[in-house]
Amino acid sequence: MSRTAVVALAIFGALHFSIPAEASGSSPLPGLSSPSFQDPVPSIADAPKLKILDSPVIREWSDLYEPVKFMHSKHANVIGDCSICHHRVPREKGDTYGEPVNMEGLREKKAAPVSCSSCHARPFNSKQLQTPGLKGAYHQLCMDCHQESEQVPYARGPVVNSAMVRGPVARTLDTRAPTDCLACHAKKVVDHTDLVKLDGPVDGPAVTRNCLSCHAREGEAVLKTAHWNWQGPSPYTIGHEKRVDLGKRSSTVNNFCINLNGNWPRCTSCHIGYGWKDAAFDFKDASKIDCLVCHDTTQTYKKAASGAGFPADNVDLLKVAKQVGRPSRSTCGMNCHFQRDGGYAGKDGDLSAVMKTPSRDHDVHMGVGDRGLNFNCQDCHKTRNHMISGRSVSVATSEGDLSCEYCHTDKPHIGADMVDFHLNRHTSHVACQTCHIPVYSKDKPTRVYWDWSTAGKDLPESRDKYGMPTFNKQEGSLGWAKAAKPAYAWYNGTVKRYLLGDRINDKGETVLARPIGSLEDPAGRIYPFKISRAKQISDSLYKYLIAPRLWEGFWKSWDWSKASEEGMRQAGLPYSGRHEFVETVMYRGLTHEVVPKEKALSCAQCHTALTKTPYCGQCHQEKKGSGIDFNRLANLGRDAQAEPTDYIDFKSLGYKGDPIETGGRFGKLLFGKRESTRVNEN
Repeated sequence: MSRTAVVALAIFGALHFSIPAEASGSSPLPGLSSPSFQDPVPSIADAPKLKILDSPVIREWSDLYEPVKFMHSKHANVIGDCSICHHRVPREKGDTYGEPVNMEGLREKKAAPVSCSSCHARPFNSKQLQTPGLKGAYHQLCMDCHQESEQVPYARGPVVNSAMVRGPVARTLDTRAPTDCLACHAKKVVDHTDLVKLDGPVDGPAVTRNCLSCHAREGEAVLKTAHWNWQGPSPYTIGHEKRVDLGKRSSTVNNFCINLNGNWPRCTSCHIGYGWKDAAFDFKDASKIDCLVCHDTTQTYKKAASGAGFPADNVDLLKVAKQVGRPSRSTCGMNCHFQRDGGYAGKDGDLSAVMKTPSRDHDVHMGVGDRGLNFNCQDCHKTRNHMISGRSVSVATSEGDLSCEYCHTDKPHIGADMVDFHLNRHTSHVACQTCHIPVYSKDKPTRVYWDWSTAGKDLPESRDKYGMPTFNKQEGSLGWAKAAKPAYAWYNGTVKRYLLGDRINDKGETVLARPIGSLEDPAGRIYPFKISRAKQISDSLYKYLIAPRLWEGFWKSWDWSKASEEGMRQAGLPYSGRHEFVETVMYRGLTHEVVPKEKALSCAQCHTALTKTPYCGQCHQEKKGSGIDFNRLANLGRDAQAEPTDYIDFKSLGYKGDPIETGGRFGKLLFGKRESTRVNEN
């Protein structure tokens, strides 16, 4: 036996038998010891990620609901025993009753569980009355389990370590399974061809009034949402946790187009309403709701570019109204979130027009074809009463929490390999996105810098290597990035946010939104961010940022003083008559553009220590072909770093060095010097 093999075997033995009790936790599967290098057969790791429960047998008997997207691997991982659901196997061909089975028996035979439809098919089989049909079997098993779990809060749930759901205090949350029908599958939308009754000239409000004749309750619900009000509760903004009026409607400032005040007709072309042209807009008038912008299925509905939310003149509103359906990527995305900057990832570094039909490599959840999961937006952003779950560092309001752990649990790496064991230990300190979004804006450039001080100058226009403008008179000087490395920061779910009227930082950059967290904060985890920097206008006497009137203001007169006076009057703040330009910075979270697991950051790409010991690298993905191909991106001229082995700067995050060598946050690691950085409990 070679010396390297002996050393590797000795290390494995030491790790396998000296894992601290508090770290080992429960085994991935019943009967398994802590990590080994080989999965049993069958293994929880073999469970498919997603199963669409769309059997012809079920459609024959009931067609009121859309098929269930069943997160198969999540359930297998949480339950840890295939035989809880796959509880019987046929004894011979044609046997639809079978015999009981358990995981031990399956592993003795090295046999995979059989599908539900092997025993359960059409209901009311006179020869097998004791065997429910497929729909009955699904409902009986799923609902019984969900009702039981709803009553019992688990000690270890899927959202224990998620800053996106727990906020500033580390605590265990209940994992209560849903028991209502709509939590698992949505109702199908009925054909509206004969339901829409409109005569004569048809405009947007007329369509809405027709909708409200049947959907008055839905209209009242929309009036309470953040999408309608552009403001709402902000429980995660430090110092403003109890306010319900924060949002881009009035108080927040960004370093993109700065602020809404005075710029309504242009900015509100993205609003889900009609006619928000000034501060007098009536937010209590349900007839102003634009139902079609979210429920169009024809892909022909468009808003007028500067029409205060009204549709474009060439839209056939009657045709669209008769073909309404559930929201889709075309409505959520191409009518709004994917189309900022004309389809480029201008604001958010992880959303662009590519997301309408991305490849699996671009986004594994929304990828179409080639094993992509083909999700719609609402598959993750669950909705109740038109309130949509999800939140961001760059957006003040929140209507519901959302986290990777809701589906993947806090132990997402399914398997019994040593690497799976170590990766699951990371989830208390590192967010899923950190490894699974190694670069952002992969296919479309994103704006990372905006210098407003040069806007209005008569200089020649210019473009960068991506063909994006680096100067134009209307916007000033711009900087772009593509396939860029994220910035990494601790985040505990709360945000420090600049509000209109706050004092700027006289001695450096003014931070408009940044995540809160630190190495010593047990609620914090390392998350990836896009950082947007800008030079924007500020009052040099009052020392606060100015909300200039750009639309029909500066972009018409090219006069910053006049635009500042008009904008601040609309904002209700005084303007001294003197202005300057100051540097600002804003963090934007990255959650989309999740790459497949084989292209996530490898262990050796972040931990320099692993490259020093080849026998560690063999297990920790040092081998060629593992992790994202940074060399390819660099050769294509992208902003990615070639061949990184220190992708995350641990010292900038407060560590003494690579945690493998210098120690973790609150306890000893299995490698290195076994030093410990602990929180001062006094």
